[in-house]
Amino acid sequence: MNDIALDLQVIHKAYKRGKPGEVTVLRGATLSVRHGEVVALVAPSGAGKSTLLHIAGLLDTPNSGTVTLNGTDMTGLSDRVRTRARRRDIGFIYQFHHLLPEFSALENIALPQQANGVLQADANARALELLDHVGVAPRADHRPAALSGGEQQRVAFCRSLANEPSVLLADEPTGNLDPATSDQVFDVLMGLVRDTGLSALIATHNMELAGRMDRIVKLQDGELV
Repeated sequence: MNDIALDLQVIHKAYKRGKPGEVTVLRGATLSVRHGEVVALVAPSGAGKSTLLHIAGLLDTPNSGTVTLNGTDMTGLSDRVRTRARRRDIGFIYQFHHLLPEFSALENIALPQQANGVLQADANARALELLDHVGVAPRADHRPAALSGGEQQRVAFCRSLANEPSVLLADEPTGNLDPATSDQVFDVLMGLVRDTGLSALIATHNMELAGRMDRIVKLQDGELV
């Protein structure tokens, strides 16, 4: 079995920005994330880490290079195939929780499962199991506005794992929280990742948090070092 969950090879990405011409964001970025490995992605704002995560998560395509997910080269595949792989194999966490305000915590976790064909009762059971894992089960019927910032982000973590992905991509997952809450919520995230055996690529500015992961890679001048 291939030991690599996510493989980015020689990724180039540039955007056209009017008269000045192209702005190159990624210049041959290369990275392999093994199954069960948690990698910290460190870069200053504007360096291209969100672009890299979008390409890794099949939300964007590189100008050149390859993205391989669990041994399958996703380069050049149809949008339909890429969307199916994204929904099945990739979980996303952002700096802001992006929970649907009109639905409860439990419903926010159950809905992505139902979109993948899971029966409502089974989706609710898994949602409650995940909420219990992160200590928010007593608040399962609360809408996001009634939750604290830390609770909201914990629910977002659960939502990202609802469909049992193999790869987790996170963009500053605790960046919207105060330092004390950030530390507690990061512990919860790492516990979830370790318990489920996920591979994870987590972008962060926080070097203390980065140091608690398996490996640190830095995005510098469009390359990963």
